[in-house]
Amino acid sequence: MSGATHDYAVEVTWTGAGETGTSSYTAYSRDHDVVLPHKPALPGTADPAFRGDPGRYSPEELFVASLSQCHMLWFLHLAASSGLVVREYTDSATGTMRVESRGEGQFTDITLHPRIVVDGGELATDEQIAALHHKAHAMCFIARSVNFPVLVEPAPLAAAHHA
Repeated sequence: MSGATHDYAVEVTWTGAGETGTSSYTAYSRDHDVVLPHKPALPGTADPAFRGDPGRYSPEELFVASLSQCHMLWFLHLAASSGLVVREYTDSATGTMRVESRGEGQFTDITLHPRIVVDGGELATDEQIAALHHKAHAMCFIARSVNFPVLVEPAPLAAAHHA
């Protein structure tokens, strides 16, 4: 039995040819636009270490962000399904990429650091929250698709204070 499939289409257009194109490694900009139907263009570039513009988004940053987003969206779904009222969710995700001497490289790990705030009247425990994070990690489509560890290190639970 097969499951449903979802297809995604993205157009990436290089905008950095300038006057000379790729006549040398330093002659061209790494700038490009990532365009999805009915959405604003996302200004992309290479990592600044690879001659990218630090004011634009790199694929490596977006990769870390996509793991963080996927985990958050699953966590919020699971929280709502379990009756837990989450008022705030932030994640300071980090990733490590190793570049080999010949120039190829790969991510070695990404760590999510989610912090949530729940209603003050909630009787949730850090253990229950950890269990929801564990399940969210197991459900995240992107985390299930990578070949390196994605760690989840949640901050201790905080309760919302209503005025």
